[in-house]
Amino acid sequence: MTGEDSHDNPETRMARLVLGLRSGGVSDPKVLTAVEKTPRDLFVPELFQERSWEDSALPIACGQTISQPLIVGLMTQALNVDGRSRVLEIGTGSGYQTAVLARLARLVYSLERYRTLLKEADERIRTLGLLNVITRFSDGFTGWPEQAPFDRIMVTAAAPETPTALLTQLKPNGILVAPVGRGPVQTLKRYVGDGEGGFVVEDMGDVRFVPLLPGVAREL
Repeated sequence: MTGEDSHDNPETRMARLVLGLRSGGVSDPKVLTAVEKTPRDLFVPELFQERSWEDSALPIACGQTISQPLIVGLMTQALNVDGRSRVLEIGTGSGYQTAVLARLARLVYSLERYRTLLKEADERIRTLGLLNVITRFSDGFTGWPEQAPFDRIMVTAAAPETPTALLTQLKPNGILVAPVGRGPVQTLKRYVGDGEGGFVVEDMGDVRFVPLLPGVAREL
């Protein structure tokens, strides 16, 4: 971001960000509106506030990241959420992706393995007045079987292989979007239920996510 850009007001920065998402392939107007209504600076640590409106991933607590806005837009668009959807999100993180989903879905169930992140995300979500988000401190690998099946599932950390346990918690015609792979670069995959227990799988390109880890974190 240039020095001139850093003095722009939030509305100008947001408009620039949304234009960048359009150029990057986010064409769904509902998704663009959800991003536009979600102030990213609320989710970014103080140290990186001046970079809040950049189209880049940024560090947050617990060694995690807030995703690049373009990736948030593309993953949300690929999930094809509507006002009737019950969505499971694996990895609450900063709560930014959660908030974007909450503006589109009927209910968002979000799991996080770090208590610190979950507490901060809950506060931000309350600040925005989003009342359709239910969070849980839990192991993302196991999903949320008590609330299954879900219409949509989004995984915001890299699964080492096909997330079979999560796919079993999806409705027959549901959609799951997740980065999959063990290396520093993974493949973003979209799984669409065929209604008969199988899935049509689409590769959406290379991405970089922190790994999806089993269990819950032990924090001091």
